[in-house]
Amino acid sequence: MRVSAFWDLMAHEFGSGYCRVLAGDLVLSEVGNRTAVEALDAGVDPRTVWFAVCRAQEVPESRWWGPDQPPRP
Repeated sequence: MRVSAFWDLMAHEFGSGYCRVLAGDLVLSEVGNRTAVEALDAGVDPRTVWFAVCRAQEVPESRWWGPDQPPRP
């Protein structure tokens, strides 16, 4: 996943304004107790960061791959 796809998914799920706040404020234990922005800046795979955000925010797995996309194995 590219960083741009991460931001697209974030905007779709949380809204274009709030997604930036969430990514900068929510500390994710799954990526080393960093925010999503810090994790991405540190080179963590955007897919790993996205899934960590999804789990932390209790996003249903059916929406993890974005709009109109079936869940992947």
